[in-house]
Amino acid sequence: MHQTIVLGGGMVGGVMALDLAADPGRSVTLIDANEDSLAAAASQNADLRTEIADLSCPATVRGLAEKADLIVGALPSRLGFEALKAVIATGRPYCDISFMPEDAWKLDELAKASGSVAIIDCGVAPGMSNLCAGLATHRLNPCRSIVIRVGGLPLERTMPWQYKAAFSPSDVIEEYLRPARVVQGGKVIIREALSEPVLIDFPETGTLEAFNTDGLRSLTETLDVPDMLEQTLRYPGHRDLVWALREAGMLSEDPVEVDGQLVTPRDLTCNAIFPSWTYESGEVDLTVMRVEAEGDLDGAPVRLTWDLYDQLDPETGWTSMARTTAFPATIMARQLEAGRVAEAGVHPPELLASNEALVQTMFEELQARGVCYRETITPLDH
Repeated sequence: MHQTIVLGGGMVGGVMALDLAADPGRSVTLIDANEDSLAAAASQNADLRTEIADLSCPATVRGLAEKADLIVGALPSRLGFEALKAVIATGRPYCDISFMPEDAWKLDELAKASGSVAIIDCGVAPGMSNLCAGLATHRLNPCRSIVIRVGGLPLERTMPWQYKAAFSPSDVIEEYLRPARVVQGGKVIIREALSEPVLIDFPETGTLEAFNTDGLRSLTETLDVPDMLEQTLRYPGHRDLVWALREAGMLSEDPVEVDGQLVTPRDLTCNAIFPSWTYESGEVDLTVMRVEAEGDLDGAPVRLTWDLYDQLDPETGWTSMARTTAFPATIMARQLEAGRVAEAGVHPPELLASNEALVQTMFEELQARGVCYRETITPLDH
């Protein structure tokens, strides 16, 4: 029996485990410190195994990984790097979605030495956004620009936030704080998160507001494209509220004294707003993403576009963000097993885009799960 473990039993990790557990001949163990999260996933598949463990401890992660044939990661960003390092040290294959602030590339030599094949940032964005960007550079000669815009939103807009978090809310706050890297004129430029807002119309959602976040990540190092930008999408008005909180110091991690007690403004703010950012059972969320690349195709200027629009699956109850994030990782993990990615090291998805069989399998398997990317080619005037 093939032994697979999933690190992290939250909304995304649970879907990962259930998707993998559907494979004949595979034993899947979902691991988390939260017993309720494990029970929720196990209630959907009696064959799914669960284990309670403290995944903030690298030694624990390493011990678990040593017993598995394949590891898939869905941990919060604060735990992602140390977990990746621990798994790589075992030499086991790893596919991970963690939005870690650290540079995962620093572990490339360790992975090569141990023989581990590790695919990082393999969700929807980063993840499928990277794969589409890599595909654009593979098809266009030259590729002159790439713009990625993506967001997860509630279908029903509720004031004042018009937003709910379909993954770790603390990682959402991290997106709103971490400086954003963009590429302009071939140079990496640092912009504030939430900066340069622009209104964009989408056929399924109407007008959304896009603003800078640090979603390019490895793309700034791996792709030779002179202009690249990643922005997060929200309903208009949400960005202004978060910007006001940040500018007022309410997202600071520096303690302040209140009535003789030390309080971290960020903890206080998050405790106050996260309940209103939580989806009710069965509440419909949506994911919208557009990746646009401009360059020359067969000598003529074109725009390549990949569009994704997805909603909660009413049959399974799995949220759109969980599905669109989990499935790329589970499909890619199976590609690891099939030997389609065999070179030891740390691999971001864009560097796999030249593997046509892998890319075709990814889009086909996503479509089979109801996650459909629409590709269009638009001629451009010279």
